[in-house]
Amino acid sequence: MELELRHLRVLCAIADTGSVGRAAVLLGASQPATSTQLRRIERHLGAPLFERTAVGVAPTGFGIEVVAAARDLLTRADCLGRRPDASAGPAPRELRLAATISPILPGLVTRARHQRPGQRLTLTSVYRSSDIVDLLERGEADAAVAVDYPGRELRHSPAVAHRGIVTEPAFVALPAGHRLRHRTEVALADLAEEDWFLTPDDGAGWHRVFHGACAAAGFAPATVHEFLGGRLELQEMIAAGLGISVVQATTRPLADVVVKPLAGTPIWCRQLLVWRPAGVGGEVVETLFGAAAAAYRDLIAAAPAFQAWAARTYRS
Repeated sequence: MELELRHLRVLCAIADTGSVGRAAVLLGASQPATSTQLRRIERHLGAPLFERTAVGVAPTGFGIEVVAAARDLLTRADCLGRRPDASAGPAPRELRLAATISPILPGLVTRARHQRPGQRLTLTSVYRSSDIVDLLERGEADAAVAVDYPGRELRHSPAVAHRGIVTEPAFVALPAGHRLRHRTEVALADLAEEDWFLTPDDGAGWHRVFHGACAAAGFAPATVHEFLGGRLELQEMIAAGLGISVVQATTRPLADVVVKPLAGTPIWCRQLLVWRPAGVGGEVVETLFGAAAAAYRDLIAAAPAFQAWAARTYRS
């Protein structure tokens, strides 16, 4: 077997959708055929590229590398033989980017500005992903970084497109003196009696995801404090022993905070690049996506808790 571009598109579709079945729909193929194609590719490469989760599939450590290389090759292939369209006119001088409060944002913006120095990039912070979609639908933003959850994909009209940047596990942040601080992983059920800090609903179903995970673990949170603030302020509250919180896996903890994986990974979150195809060209989309992916890789490199979890989870 020789890898072809169609094989790479299968891998990217599975990574983007987080599901072999949803990838099959996207590709216009059957699920059995897509599953068979994936198995052939994995046999050819000699290692698993995806593993099953409670809500679909997620890339293995090797799979993350392969999918990143596949995207790069597909981008280069799409540019072969392409000539500039003189009738299209000059590229817009301003790119209006909307974004949730995401840790990938600084790296994304820095790289995008460096790679497209002739294009002015303006940034608007928007908390709710549903509000981001509204901005794009109304033509008040060109592209955005948003979030959704496997099984609760972001809804939008055909005038808006999206691509998954990464599907990542959710971890939990505890005070450094917490009774479970020495655990390698913490079971969600063992936190049933804790006070929780819960960020407001993000327009993508966050509250339902959190409470659904707790219910699946056999409990309803005893106390929930709704917290709207920055990541630093949240950690300061946790360090003071006032509660715990679900956090992103790449969170850098303060000295008095520990970040632990949740056993069985009951909560996953997907970060998305969203854009208006009518207003943003393919080259701009690839610049933003590549910058976002590189920014996330930098976060992983500086997140020992995530690296240790990935080494255990994907060691096969």
